[in-house]
Amino acid sequence: MIMSDIIYGIHAAQTLLKHDPHRFLDVYLLKGRDNYRLQQLIRQLKQSGIIIQLASRQWLDKKVDGAMHQGIVARVQKKQQHQENDLPELLAQQAEPLLLVLDGVTDPHNLGACLRCADAAGVHAVIVPYNRAVKLNATVKKVACGAAETVTLIRVTNLARTLRFLQEQHVWIVGTSSKVNHYLYQSKLIGPLALVMGSEGEGMRRLTREHCDELISIPMAGAIPSLNVSVAAGVCLFEAVRQRALG
Repeated sequence: MIMSDIIYGIHAAQTLLKHDPHRFLDVYLLKGRDNYRLQQLIRQLKQSGIIIQLASRQWLDKKVDGAMHQGIVARVQKKQQHQENDLPELLAQQAEPLLLVLDGVTDPHNLGACLRCADAAGVHAVIVPYNRAVKLNATVKKVACGAAETVTLIRVTNLARTLRFLQEQHVWIVGTSSKVNHYLYQSKLIGPLALVMGSEGEGMRRLTREHCDELISIPMAGAIPSLNVSVAAGVCLFEAVRQRALG
């Protein structure tokens, strides 16, 4: 039996079509939708030999629980699931791996936005725990705008153990916290690096924080004490990208 997922939205469908078109099983389009971007996608789907079926708005809305599907919903083969035993091979393939670790991100919009940042920054893998973390659902994939299909997502059973393993492999673990005065721009974010972001409300858990080699914060000049986790991830990742480009 083929295990399947639901994806929706133009960006998500375009990215999957570009990188893994054989995973499409069924594509459903909104009847009478006249949209240039959607029509362009339809042509690309037909050129790839993918069969398209028309559906009512009510049917599509039901498929995605009322989310904004932009007139396209697809059933696709499940992406290969990566686990912690895949980490050694991944690290062996990269001279200077750049990893993003998310400790307890439970909002699907935040996970999707983090995956999009990770894709843009060239992150080699995003690591998340099995528990206290949102699953890779259709909402995550829609917000990620296709990055859920391009970024390697690794789920681990014990995040502290995974961080210890990364340290044994000479990966520098940098955690983020609003409670330290050592700022992002004072840190060297080059070489094998894992950047750890905490959950939306509580930040990193105690054990996660204790396994970090370094703790940094983003300097905040305004009245708001912290940033959304996906925004903070983007700021930190692109500072690492900047430093690595110079170094």
